[in-house]
Amino acid sequence: MGAVDTTYVAPPPAPATVEESGLNIDLLVQLLLKTLHLAGTLSGLELSARLGLPFSVLEPALDDLKWQHHCEIVSGSIIGGAAFKYRITDAGRERAALFLGNNHYVGVAPVPLQQYRAYMRRFRESVGNDVTPARVREAFGHLVLSDRILDQLGPAVRAGRSLFLYGPPGNGKTAIAQAVGSLLTGEIAIPSAIEVEGSIITFFDPVNHQAVPAGESEDTDTGLAQAPAADRRWVRCRRPTIMVGGELTLDSLEVSYSPTAGFYRAPVQAIANGGVLVIDDFGRQHCSPRDLLNRWIVPLETGHDFLTLETGLKFDFPFATLVIFATNVKPAELVDEAFLRRIQYKVFAESPTERDFLKIFENHCRTVGIEYDAALVESMLAGYFRPRRIALRGCQPRDLVNQALSMAEYSAQPRRLTEDLLAAACNSYFVDDAEPAPVPA
Repeated sequence: MGAVDTTYVAPPPAPATVEESGLNIDLLVQLLLKTLHLAGTLSGLELSARLGLPFSVLEPALDDLKWQHHCEIVSGSIIGGAAFKYRITDAGRERAALFLGNNHYVGVAPVPLQQYRAYMRRFRESVGNDVTPARVREAFGHLVLSDRILDQLGPAVRAGRSLFLYGPPGNGKTAIAQAVGSLLTGEIAIPSAIEVEGSIITFFDPVNHQAVPAGESEDTDTGLAQAPAADRRWVRCRRPTIMVGGELTLDSLEVSYSPTAGFYRAPVQAIANGGVLVIDDFGRQHCSPRDLLNRWIVPLETGHDFLTLETGLKFDFPFATLVIFATNVKPAELVDEAFLRRIQYKVFAESPTERDFLKIFENHCRTVGIEYDAALVESMLAGYFRPRRIALRGCQPRDLVNQALSMAEYSAQPRRLTEDLLAAACNSYFVDDAEPAPVPA
C-alpha cells in the first residue's frame, strides 16, 4: 500500500519500584522462586530478562528470599546485585513446589488489569484513523468489488463500528473481512499476561499476535536512548486480525481456566483488542446467533466487557474490537430489530456481474500463470451457465480454473485452458440431479 501510518501507542515506561510495577511483592516472590526452581542458578540480569522487569523491582523480593534462606548468592561482582548469581536452596525448592502445585505459570511477569485499562484508554484516544476512499480502494485492489460495497465498507471501518457482511456463499465475504484488517494501520502493545486480584491470565498469543521484529522497532532499551525504556512485560505487535468460524462457542468468549496449570487464558475477543475479529459463517456456530449476540449486546454498545474468574469475581475488561459478522443468511433472519439497530453497518456482498466475472477469471489466470482467453470464458457462460440458469459467484473462476488445470495435469495435457477442460470442470463442479439417459442395448 502507499503511505502507511506507523502510529504506535507505547506502553508505560519500565517501572523502577515494586509499587510502580503494580504487582504484589508476594507474586514476585512466587515468580522468582519458580523461575529459579526450573533454572537452578541465574544472575540478577538473567532473572530481570525472564520476568521482563528491571532488577530494582525484583531486588526486594530477592532480599526476602535470601532472608528466608530460599535462595543464596553463589558469586558476586563489584557492579552490584544485578550481576550476582542466585541459586535456589533445598528449602526454596520445597516452597517452589508448593507454588507450582497451585499455579504453573512461569515467565514474564503480568501487567495489572488497571494498567491495561489505562493503556487501552490511551490507545483509543491516540490511535490515528486515516481510512479514506483512496486507501480503501488500495486495500481491496486484489478483489473485484463494486463501488457500492467499497463505499459502505470505508465508513464502517473508519467509525470503528461492528458490521454485518452478508450475501450468497462464494462471493468473497471472508476475503473482504480479512482485507479490512489491512486498513487498521499502526501498532499496539500487547501484555504477555494480565494479573487480576492475584490470578494470572495469559494474553499475548504468538498464533494470533504478530510481534514486530526488534530491528523494526524505533524503541531501544539501552542507556543511550533518550526516551525512557518501555516496560518489557508488553510486546509490540501489528494490530491483530483474528478469524473464528463454526468452532466458536459461548465458552470461548470467557476467560478459560486450566485446573492443572492454575492460570487462565484470555478469550478471543480480548485477544483481538485493537484489531478485527471476524466471525465467519455466522449462524453456524455451536451456540445460537441470539445467544452469541445476547452475550455481546453490552460490549458492542459500551466498549466494555464483563468477565468472570473461577472464584466468582466479575471484572470490567476493555472491548476495543471491530467485529465483522460474515454470513450467508440475511441478518433479519438471524437476529431481531433491536440487534440490527446496535450493529449499524450492514454490507451486502453481491454476486458479480458478467463483466466482473470475466475480470475475476482474468485475475486468477494471471495468479496461476496461464493465458487468459476471454472468448473461451464467454463461450462457457453462453453454453453452460445461461442454459442452466447458474448464478454467478465470485469463487467460481478460481475453482473452475484450478479443476481444469488438475484435469490437464492428470491427463498429461498442456497447462492451459481449453473448451473441453472447462466443460469437464463445470460438469464436475456443479451439482446436476438429472440422471443420464440410458445407453441403448
